[in-house]
Amino acid sequence: MEKRATTTRAVVLRLDDLSLPPRRLTVPSRLPVSHLLRALPQPLLESSSFYLTADGRPLLLSAPVASLPPSGSVQLRLRALRGGGGDGGATGAESRDCYLSMYLAKKPDKADPNEARLSRFTCCALSGEPLAAPAVADRLGNLFNKEALVEALLHKRLPKALSHIRGLKDMIPIHLHPKPDADAAGEEVRFQCPVTGLDFNGKYQFLALRKCGHVLSVKALKEVKTSACLVCHKEFDEADKMPLNGTEDEVAALRLRMEEERGKVKEKKEKKVGNGLSGSKHAAAAVMAGGAEKLENGKKGEAPSLKRFKAGDHAPAYANKEVYASIFTSSKKSDFKETYSCRSLPLGRN
Repeated sequence: MEKRATTTRAVVLRLDDLSLPPRRLTVPSRLPVSHLLRALPQPLLESSSFYLTADGRPLLLSAPVASLPPSGSVQLRLRALRGGGGDGGATGAESRDCYLSMYLAKKPDKADPNEARLSRFTCCALSGEPLAAPAVADRLGNLFNKEALVEALLHKRLPKALSHIRGLKDMIPIHLHPKPDADAAGEEVRFQCPVTGLDFNGKYQFLALRKCGHVLSVKALKEVKTSACLVCHKEFDEADKMPLNGTEDEVAALRLRMEEERGKVKEKKEKKVGNGLSGSKHAAAAVMAGGAEKLENGKKGEAPSLKRFKAGDHAPAYANKEVYASIFTSSKKSDFKETYSCRSLPLGRN
């Protein structure tokens, strides 16, 4: 019986990923593709993860050699790059998003602008506690609980952002109209406009009247054209309207107005001091100075000079004036002669 002739294939095994020269092999066509790997050292195959490709397409290791393309070129590929660094052990199946999600730092959560706005209208700007009577506002329209602000002023604990508050004169008492049944319902917004009923929650603009302190919505003052408070009917000027938690432009205008008012007060004090002396002590000095200009007959002129008291002028008739005066005065140094025996004595040295 004749044996069937065995067909062979010439195969080129390229080892570029291993930095090795290609291997030219002659393999029977009926053998699987995995037979090509016998040409490689066994330790290398055990320590590496690889696969075979032909014309850029992956090959099954169980596929016969006869199924190879006519070029007969087979490429051995490693799943993990060896050496070089910076690759992170990446495989071809991974995408760039894996690295971005790995190294992307998590950004802090941004504060909700609605919550920040609501907090400015419902909480004290200093302590963060809910607004409650008695409440005050500074000259820039910030809201405070009066007790917390006064305590911070007394202990000098005001932050740098509130350095414009120097005393009680910089606090404007305000009257917030409570919202009915807000406390019982547990609502966070507890105040409203007494005229329109708009909630004091930052969605609507509110003003404080500096003369009476009542807080009204801008909408109420626009609808009712009047120069008197809609609550207490006290007259006010346009300059008495102070925006609460206003915009940047409104705060800048309030700050400029505050500086102008302080400048006027300072100028008034300097002018008062320049015009004349003030105080009871200075007034008494002025009266004495005015009285010194008058003579005994009531006419103005030079004040009489005060005569110096001399003991010798009041000596008795039978006494020596010089001896009598020596009783009230110290001895003259010119009359005292220092000798060896009295050098240590303090006589005559005073």
